[in-house]
Amino acid sequence: EVLGSQSEHTATKKHQQNLKTKFRLYTDTAESSCQIFVNQLETLDKCSFNASLPLVMIVHGWSVDGILESWIWKMAAALKSQPNQMNVIIADWLTLAHQHYPIAVQNTRTTGREIAQLLEWLEESVQFSRSNVHLIGYSLGAHVSGFAGSFINGTKKIGRITGLDPAGPLFEGMSPTDRLSPDDANFVDAIHTFTKQHMGLSVGIKQPVAHFDFYPNGGTFQPGCHILHVYNHIAQYGITGITQTVKCAHERSVHLFIDSLLHKDKQSTAYWCNDINTFNKGLCLSCRNNRCNTLGYNIREERPPKSRRLFLKTRAHMPFKVYHYQFKIHIINEIHGKPINPAFTMSLAGTKEDAKNLHIPLVEGIIGNQTYSFLITLDTDIGDVIMIKLKWEGTPVWENIWDTFQTIIPWTKGTHRPGLIVKAIRVKAGETQQK
Repeated sequence: EVLGSQSEHTATKKHQQNLKTKFRLYTDTAESSCQIFVNQLETLDKCSFNASLPLVMIVHGWSVDGILESWIWKMAAALKSQPNQMNVIIADWLTLAHQHYPIAVQNTRTTGREIAQLLEWLEESVQFSRSNVHLIGYSLGAHVSGFAGSFINGTKKIGRITGLDPAGPLFEGMSPTDRLSPDDANFVDAIHTFTKQHMGLSVGIKQPVAHFDFYPNGGTFQPGCHILHVYNHIAQYGITGITQTVKCAHERSVHLFIDSLLHKDKQSTAYWCNDINTFNKGLCLSCRNNRCNTLGYNIREERPPKSRRLFLKTRAHMPFKVYHYQFKIHIINEIHGKPINPAFTMSLAGTKEDAKNLHIPLVEGIIGNQTYSFLITLDTDIGDVIMIKLKWEGTPVWENIWDTFQTIIPWTKGTHRPGLIVKAIRVKAGETQQK
């Protein structure tokens, strides 16, 4: 039964004064909100809560300084800027999150129950459907959101939960009932941005926890962040040193989501793949059978039978979108001796613009008479590729043997062939799926 008995309702009403979570309805002005109190119907009117509109709730994570971080207000403003109107509530559980980390972890269940209590009350008092609820939880807040979804009464689930780099310590490897999981809502997506382990430490959870788990840049760390600074500060200051030092990679998940709200014309596409090494070979840039999806707010919501791990590259700042290309080079001559690891650069001429001196990240050594695949990303859309220029940046041992060579699509007769004989180059654009 969704609403419970009248006696339970009365007990809940009496318990309202003991709720530790503050529910702040964002009011469209900078860092301004209006507090809604469970079982006080007049606060819904006072705060102009519109029961006919969807509800998006932002749930912050562990707090060291006890204040709401600036990203919360940026996300709230970005959500309210959308053409589709919505209620935006900030779940302020600072009194429970501003504790030693293990205590804050214990408090995630309490906060989840209180969010569930709010949603049940909205359902009872103003017939607000839980299917119109989207919880966005960062770090510990991701697991809070999961608990809220699992604690809500009745068989129907809330609409969506988005986990932004869900916290790893004390959650990694736990059962689905003890962390965020796909069972917690009709649709669950997660973005993993800081899963790199060091001395057993992984700030963000590495395992899949959603229907779609996105791993930008492999999920371990993010471009523009400096990994050595993180662990040097942890070594010097202990666990409190994490606060600012993990902010870059851990909080990148937040800004990737905000980016998806602010840049509708720069949506980032991610691709279903087994692992980052396979992805780096460019072997996963397929959108057939729903193998790709959009990162962030505008994701295509579906429920695959198992969690899907999706990978993508990004750049270091907003807008984060890059364009993914798979290049296959078929080398037909034999290379005797050990496999070589050449350093290639590539220049591309496109129908819109050119891209010059791109490093080719070969994952494996070249032995010849094979097709080699690799991934290249560009910050801009160059259009259809009409010419490719390859250059060998060899070691001194090879520089007199290998020479600069160029291949034009299609291969022209009479082209001088140096030591490396390329039979064909094939290009596939991930975003357009054109070959």
